[in-house]
Amino acid sequence: MGHDHIRYDILAQDALRGVIRKVLSEVSATGRLPGDHHFFITFLTGAPGVRISQHLKSKYAEQMTIVIQHQFWDLKVTDSLFEVGLSFSDTPEKLVIPFNAIRGFYDPSVNFELEFDVPQVEGEEESAEITAYPVDATAKVEDEGEAPKAEEKKEGSVVSLDAFRKKQ
Repeated sequence: MGHDHIRYDILAQDALRGVIRKVLSEVSATGRLPGDHHFFITFLTGAPGVRISQHLKSKYAEQMTIVIQHQFWDLKVTDSLFEVGLSFSDTPEKLVIPFNAIRGFYDPSVNFELEFDVPQVEGEEESAEITAYPVDATAKVEDEGEAPKAEEKKEGSVVSLDAFRKKQ
């Protein structure tokens, strides 16, 4: 097999990040999510361009998952990143997340998931376990059954989506 000088893998990931950019841009323009759509976005907290508070950075040193659903504000989207206001334990926070820092995007209302190969920031090791707020959405959900509803969870609870996988 020949060497891929075009780098189709990078082009495909950039195109799929464009899906996230487009969806977030539409939500930003209307100020609301359509229908039952909501998003779990997992990103590397130490990636270049990520801006989060020191409190969040110390709590989620490698990566975290945010939920954009009922309580978000000031969503702004550019070609390279998005900004969003979210509340963590009743503390408002502004997050700036470059699209290149995103490892995963999941919309449980339609069971749509994207995963990206994002290298860990130099000096950080890959963790076998992923801690996320409020839901660990990095697990693949393959079941066509009903997805978990974030509004039914207590604020700050961590839930593994492995419980929703098909049993083998």
